Amino acid sequence: MADTNLRLVEVITSPERTEVLAAQVAQFEADNPGVTVEITSLPWGQAFETLATMVAGGDIPDVVEMPDRWLALYAGAGHLVDLEGHIAEWEHGGTLTDKTLAMGRLAGGTAYTVPYGFYLRAMFYNRTLLDEAGVSEPPSTMDEFMEASAAVSALDGKYGYCLRGGPGGLNGWMMMATTMSGSPDFFTEDGQSTINQPASVDGIQYLIDLYQNGYAPRDAVNWGFNEIVAGFYSGTCAFLDQDPDALIAIASRMDADDFAVMPMPTGPSGMAFPTIGYAGWSVFTATEHEEESWDLVAHLASPESNLTWAREVGVIPIHQGAEMDPHFRTDQFAGWFETLNGDAYEPLIMPTYLEQFGYFADAIALETSQQALLGDITAQEMADIWAEFLTEEYGRWQAEQQ
Repeated sequence: MADTNLRLVEVITSPERTEVLAAQVAQFEADNPGVTVEITSLPWGQAFETLATMVAGGDIPDVVEMPDRWLALYAGAGHLVDLEGHIAEWEHGGTLTDKTLAMGRLAGGTAYTVPYGFYLRAMFYNRTLLDEAGVSEPPSTMDEFMEASAAVSALDGKYGYCLRGGPGGLNGWMMMATTMSGSPDFFTEDGQSTINQPASVDGIQYLIDLYQNGYAPRDAVNWGFNEIVAGFYSGTCAFLDQDPDALIAIASRMDADDFAVMPMPTGPSGMAFPTIGYAGWSVFTATEHEEESWDLVAHLASPESNLTWAREVGVIPIHQGAEMDPHFRTDQFAGWFETLNGDAYEPLIMPTYLEQFGYFADAIALETSQQALLGDITAQEMADIWAEFLTEEYGRWQAEQQ
């Protein structure tokens, strides 16, 4: 293994995450003399286009941080190593949870990635703002959520909801559409997208109403992850739906008594469908060092490394029994584990098996949802644009399954 140089590309980048990753890579290098790892950190806002350009130009890394919605694209193009054999021989392969293995196999039933943790949506709420607005209990239904958002927004300079109208906002739209429709199915039996059906459009209209009624800040139409999290911990908004990764910044800036996390509000059917997503580690087929690249992935995904990663980055860990760690047995994590275990909540898996889903999420959905929030197109018009694209992509995917 002497004189082996590996390149690892990180795409969901922040200084804190890079610091954790660098420390784990340094330990890998110490355990594997002669192997060095160069980390390239891509800014998330341009990561999809930057990585695609790198791959197209032949500047291909050995290991990549692979978000779920890019997996089918790169696996379908033959760019990713089939990791099934490596996982089967790995000493820790047997402790991966069933959900970890299922998620890693979403692209064609083969593990082209080892997920490093799960991003599951739940609702942060500011206890102090709810008290000031006269909201006695956190809302548990969509109707109650709208009422509570209106009450908080009546306070001077305050708003109900930290809306993510900018990059990465697709999950919110999909959660509202499925929760109002009462079904997590993205497609009908005959292959048509359900997003433009009346009940789904009601969910889209719900978010538009929140924004246009002034229950979210006006500039939230452009807010991404950092802005919505700051909007919550600054006390600007009373509600924020986010994954556990938001807890890191919030817990460091707010007193634990001032906020809590609850499951997402339920819709008319009594159900809610909070999105569950993941990212993981994949190996490019272009690598000249597959074994060493796998060793790096195995190190990053080991129970010890993954528990540290999950604590520091804010994801639900991948190995059996990790939820018993004291870090996760707190009130702050209660909303996520209640969601995982509650009968009224069904985690929503996005159709990331569609090869162009990443383009849909990062380009089409972003542009049209902002147009809808600003009143340039209607909820139905937005849903019809989405349905046309998704139906075509689903048809293409179905044809490939034959």
